[in-house]
Amino acid sequence: MSLARLKPVVGEDIQTDAEPEASHEEMVNAIRMLSVDAIEKAKSGHPGLPMGMANVATVLWTQFLKYDPSQPRWEDRDRFILSAGHGSMLLYSLFYLTGFEDVTIDEIRNFRQLHSKTPGHPEYGVTAGVETTTGPLAQGLGNAVGMALAERLRNSRWGSDIVDHYTYCIVGDGCLMEGLSQEAISLAGYLRLHKLIVLWDDNRISIDGPTCMTTGDNQIARFEASGWHAEMVNGDDPEAVAQVIAKARLTDRPSFIACRTTIGKGAPTKQGTAATHGAPLGEKEVDGVRETLDWPYPPFVVPPHILAAWRRAGQRSIEERKAWGKRFDALCDEKKEEFKRTSRGELAPGWQKPLNEFKKRLADEKPKWATRKASGQALEILTAEFPEMIGGSADLSESCCAKAPDMNELKPGDYSGRYIHYGVREHAMASIMNGMALHGGFIPYGSTFFVFVDYMRASIRMSALMKQRVIYVCTHDSIGVGEDGPTHHPSETIAGLRVMPNLLVFRPADAVETFECWVIALTEFDMPSTLVLTRQAVPPVRTDHVSVNLCARGAYVLHEATGGEREVTIFATGSEVHLAVQARERLQAEGIPTAVVSMPCWKLFDVQPDKYRQEVLGPKWPNGVRVAVEAAIAPGWDKYIGENGVFIGLKDFSLSGPGPDLFEYFGITTDNIFAKAKDAVAKRRVAARRPGAGLGIDVVG
Repeated sequence: MSLARLKPVVGEDIQTDAEPEASHEEMVNAIRMLSVDAIEKAKSGHPGLPMGMANVATVLWTQFLKYDPSQPRWEDRDRFILSAGHGSMLLYSLFYLTGFEDVTIDEIRNFRQLHSKTPGHPEYGVTAGVETTTGPLAQGLGNAVGMALAERLRNSRWGSDIVDHYTYCIVGDGCLMEGLSQEAISLAGYLRLHKLIVLWDDNRISIDGPTCMTTGDNQIARFEASGWHAEMVNGDDPEAVAQVIAKARLTDRPSFIACRTTIGKGAPTKQGTAATHGAPLGEKEVDGVRETLDWPYPPFVVPPHILAAWRRAGQRSIEERKAWGKRFDALCDEKKEEFKRTSRGELAPGWQKPLNEFKKRLADEKPKWATRKASGQALEILTAEFPEMIGGSADLSESCCAKAPDMNELKPGDYSGRYIHYGVREHAMASIMNGMALHGGFIPYGSTFFVFVDYMRASIRMSALMKQRVIYVCTHDSIGVGEDGPTHHPSETIAGLRVMPNLLVFRPADAVETFECWVIALTEFDMPSTLVLTRQAVPPVRTDHVSVNLCARGAYVLHEATGGEREVTIFATGSEVHLAVQARERLQAEGIPTAVVSMPCWKLFDVQPDKYRQEVLGPKWPNGVRVAVEAAIAPGWDKYIGENGVFIGLKDFSLSGPGPDLFEYFGITTDNIFAKAKDAVAKRRVAARRPGAGLGIDVVG
């Protein structure tokens, strides 16, 4: 379409004496054209979904969704999640049209540009109104289940006057193909999360072409088999869409609505094809869209009467929000403060004293526990102190010591409990916990064996990316698992997690360190934590009580060298710390001043002041010897021990056999630590007499 034929509408504030009433179709087309124009300007994006689902979204946002653009964090708003995050311009168009402050028309123009409020995929914390970061398919669906679960949990505690909202989620074909989706919908159906409504963009197109190339699933039957209410609807029929959503809101089960749509609706030659999925339409095709939709306006211009209709829709829930505010204000001050505190994610005042008393008891009693048992004992104290903690396990509650005795279990329709049996659904567990954390009001933790972290790594990454306090309790941390063999020995797992930004990975050495790491995980409000815990019992190494949390610095000198300047530093984590302590005693007895450094959390140590780090690390080659001991592979340790350091651990996957035999076979023993350190000292002393000589990193195992 020639620009000369476009109507000269300029800006969004133009008023006319006789402003026409916008039709539903005009409101729908405003979404389509904003999306098309933004993607075309960016020369990047996915126009197909916003064009195809524009009608469904318009019905939802103008008739059903409870929200107030002026108060995007209103606690009792409905949650809207675009799991198919590649269609982000659908969401940004809705934000602009309904009046969210963050998304102006300039931000629409800046789609996918550096530091814009309209990034390529919705990002939590970047744009007000975005409930979760989506893009990795099905993550949003898992998060939506978590939000719907959190709504029911909070409703059971505060009542429907304070918490009573729906969670809506748009999914695409890819979301439903991902395995995470089955785990999530299965649990949601079992728990009867009836305030959850999922809308499927059933356009039957994927990036490679028609979905019939890869799947023939009957999604209606699939969801019904998982305990959902499920229906089909013509996604282009606004009355039918409204009827099916209204019906879904009345069921006692979660609802799945298959919206039959046309991808790229309105593109004259590309609609209904993969060509509209993940690339701009092109200038000629965009002109054709304007002709097809009868949209004779310049790019990024929404006529005043259409914008006014959308802004009125955005104000639908203001009175409802005000009424909620009055009900909330009627609560007693104590309840109001408790609700606000848990919404902010803050811990109740005075929590330190009972926790410090428990830590002192651990130091005094010196229990020889597996750190998984120490975690279970810690949870008895922590869950009593923090009722907002919601626990769970992927079918390993007893093995992981994850359930405190006084934690009641969630049951279908009864959400008064605090413990969730996730079943063998690790990936969904992690994604659901993200949704619970994002919803607010709770601190979720979930447990499984450490080797199964790989099943939920994508969700852990999203926890870190979104800066959510989600706690992963991962037991059976090494070859100490024993006879189950290398399939269950996470030789490489900890190295893989340590490199993930904004994720705290703890491997505590005994009961005291385990408790300290739990406290850190609870007090770090803007990052997730993984507690890596032993199956086997370990001797106590922290036997003198100090009120300060030593693990909070990531690493600390457990035993300093005596009898001279430090010559050897032995670094260790977890079950290997007590071996390092024993080796130190023997080295000291032979006149070799040796220190032991416990390193429960590398990431916390790395952000300490340089002076502290150097004091802990001690002298390096050629002035000293550094030895690291860990029942895992070596990557990452060279940062601390240097190229001439000695690493004692694994070089490969492990073997099947009893745990003690495996530690002996791989040389992760007091005898071997002592021998390797002593040998390195001898080489260092020779090298000191021959400047330029080096040892070269020695990996033993």
